[in-house]
Amino acid sequence: MKPIFLCLTLLLAGCKLTGSAETDAKPLVSPGPRPLYLLQALPDDDLKQRLQACKTQPFYRHDFSIGHRGAPLMFAEHSKQSYQAAIDMGAGIVECDVAFTADKQLVCRHAQCDLHQTTDILLRPELAAKCAEPFSPAEPANGKAASARCCTSDISVAEFSGLCAKMDGVNPHAQNVADYVQGTPGWRTDLYSQCATPMTHQDSVALFKQQGVKMTPELKQPQVPMPYSGGYRQQDYAQQLVDEYKAAGVAPSQVYLQSFNWQDILYWLEHEPEFGRQAVWLDGRYEQPDFNPMQSRSWQPSMAELKASGLNIIAPPLWLLVTEQDGKIVPSAYAKAAKAAGLEIIAWSLERSAPLAQGKDWYYQSLPTLAKHDGVVLQLLDVLARDVGVTAVFSDWPGTTTFYANCLLGDGSF
Repeated sequence: MKPIFLCLTLLLAGCKLTGSAETDAKPLVSPGPRPLYLLQALPDDDLKQRLQACKTQPFYRHDFSIGHRGAPLMFAEHSKQSYQAAIDMGAGIVECDVAFTADKQLVCRHAQCDLHQTTDILLRPELAAKCAEPFSPAEPANGKAASARCCTSDISVAEFSGLCAKMDGVNPHAQNVADYVQGTPGWRTDLYSQCATPMTHQDSVALFKQQGVKMTPELKQPQVPMPYSGGYRQQDYAQQLVDEYKAAGVAPSQVYLQSFNWQDILYWLEHEPEFGRQAVWLDGRYEQPDFNPMQSRSWQPSMAELKASGLNIIAPPLWLLVTEQDGKIVPSAYAKAAKAAGLEIIAWSLERSAPLAQGKDWYYQSLPTLAKHDGVVLQLLDVLARDVGVTAVFSDWPGTTTFYANCLLGDGSF
């Protein structure tokens, strides 16, 4: 039996492949079947041949692969199970989006006020009664959708930790709560969402540290007025995030702080420079009324100004980094300008989309004629890595980014 297959057979017994010190230090991981499914959708070209040649090789954790909210294509986002799935698929970096509770404790949640669609809070009457906006049924006669609004700041951290995380989604046509919370899109799955475990930020730090992966928390914009109860300011919120890493003994090199709020980035650069030097600015300039991805004069502040302020890493959505030219995916003017300014680029978020054959998708809007089949996921990934030169890519199914990175990139660190 060949050594690689013997090793895979004996993996549970602690077998390690012989090789470099770099690979010996990393656990074998399993990207799973999805990358091979996407591979079959590729045309018979050089990229397909290069990726097919990797199918039977061992796979290792890779920093190019970031678990966006864990692995929420199939696991309840920001749950222990979702994080573990991302790690098992080889994500070298995993994300905890950070919000705060009524008692000012940090928890992993994509938005402060999404508990009604990502947990079972509405099915718990004692907690549902605390929601900022209670459940309201749909009214088909006047076109009103069913609604609710439940925030982390409505409950304590203990109450949050007692919830069950579920797949993100609600049924806007629901007449009752039980139907309302059954809103998982058909292209995702509830198979692995049986009372998933929600995580505090400290829980996530402990898990990621124990598993040996890097951490990229996003400080979410508060959806309550700041300063919050008792004078809790935005600066306190930003500092508390860093303090929890310090308390856990996590080195700044292992943490990539994120925020859409430029003032958060400036705060970290000034007050926590060791963490701030690899803070990630999530670029939301595309929401500016006069923003044009092809005209640099509409990007305010400019790429050069961002770099001069101390920023080193910028993170735009996928579509800002590419465009179509002569039937091919090519780097955009935005991507070229960011690289010219000396900024590292992280892209978001791969595989957060319905099958591309279903039609237009926000993440692929700059590829209107090419994004017609799921093989484009791998084509886009290849352009981002080789031509744009991104440092890493967020994905809702990090097995795909792990597979690509192990096949065609380097040793896995940045």
